Amino acid sequence: MATTSALSSLSSLSLHNTTSRITSSRPIISFSSFPKRPTSLTPLKASSSDQTETIFFEDQNPEITANAVFDPPSPPEGFVPAPYFDEGTDETETEIATAYEELYGPAYSGESMLGKDVNVMDSKLKKGGGGIGGQKPKKEKIRDGFEERVVQVRRVTKVVKGGKQLKFRAIVVVGDKQGNVGVGCAKAKEVVAAVQKSAIDARRNIVQVPMTKYLTFPHRSEGDYGAAKVMLRPASPGTGVIAGGAVRIVLEMAGVENALGKQLGSNNALNNARATLAAVQQMRQFKDVALERGIPMEELWK
Repeated sequence: MATTSALSSLSSLSLHNTTSRITSSRPIISFSSFPKRPTSLTPLKASSSDQTETIFFEDQNPEITANAVFDPPSPPEGFVPAPYFDEGTDETETEIATAYEELYGPAYSGESMLGKDVNVMDSKLKKGGGGIGGQKPKKEKIRDGFEERVVQVRRVTKVVKGGKQLKFRAIVVVGDKQGNVGVGCAKAKEVVAAVQKSAIDARRNIVQVPMTKYLTFPHRSEGDYGAAKVMLRPASPGTGVIAGGAVRIVLEMAGVENALGKQLGSNNALNNARATLAAVQQMRQFKDVALERGIPMEELWK
């Protein structure tokens, strides 16, 4: 009974089904106007070799091409053909060297054909940081008559946002042992670089030390730098340099052979070295004092 009722309901639905119409303002396009593609394709068949005919240019006659003659245009008046590369006179060594220098710069022969610096290639090699075998070329020491002596090398750190930066601080004293001395201080990531920078800084701060013929000070003097205080006294011949720490190194590099020195304040090496220079700068020679007073130098001891 259930199946018969379901079938009757389906039949009633199929009988009463109505079709709905869709209305639109757009024009209706009919696809019947487009050209239709061919439904069947004709297969291509390969022809035999006897019936094959190859034509590259339909407008050209092969007989005319076979009998063609090459007829180039005549050269203009005054035309001079270029010589071949193997003709003409050979270049001299001077011309070859000049052309090479124009292209690549001065050679290592020690002579310049264009009047340029022959050591320019060496300077470029040192600045580039490359050398033979990929090694950095060693820097030559400056030969200006000054000797260098390292007073102290310390490891210092700088606290930044990302952590700590480790560097080395070097204190160097330079002098010619003829009355000229200087103290320098610099920092670098390597010890060798720090020493080199300190030596350059010391050469920029050269101080002249007044001395008598007995290689000692003309008079007493005291100097201070920061918390360091240094006392210097002249000594008789044969005494030697009686001092300690950085004071002794500064006096020896200056060429002083007989002197007394004493550190009265801080033990900081840098401050004591600079305090020694401050005490030396306060000294004056006898002839300078006599010239300022306008009297002969013999009357200073009267």
